[in-house]
Amino acid sequence: MAEPKTRPGEASVTDFLNGIADTKRREDARSVMTMMARITRREPVLWGSAIIGFGSYTYEYASGRTGEWPLTGVSPRKQALSVYVMSGFEDHDALLESLGPHRTGKSCLYIRDVEKVDQKVLASLIRKSVAHLRRKWPTR
Repeated sequence: MAEPKTRPGEASVTDFLNGIADTKRREDARSVMTMMARITRREPVLWGSAIIGFGSYTYEYASGRTGEWPLTGVSPRKQALSVYVMSGFEDHDALLESLGPHRTGKSCLYIRDVEKVDQKVLASLIRKSVAHLRRKWPTR
């Protein structure tokens, strides 16, 4: 079975952030990272080439295959900041309505400008997701 490409590595998060040309995207990532570090009480680790993750959990599919992924993370992509809300958004309609401008994927929250979203709502989404993962899976 192939190993996942996105794994925690030894690369410097600071060097990665300093390499982001878009100053606004870089500062938005730092802002969200501060929030995530406070919520998870974990240090940032670069996963793969572009995800700054905090903590980790081990999941298992019905097939028995297991994997590891960050409890939460952020990636300063070109179009938007990707915030990893691994519990998904199914039960968070009220929070999402009051968040501010964003888009969602299955477990990614896409934010173009962190200053335009409600910071308390964003922190609540991250906190609820991390708490869910800690109840459901073994975490580190």
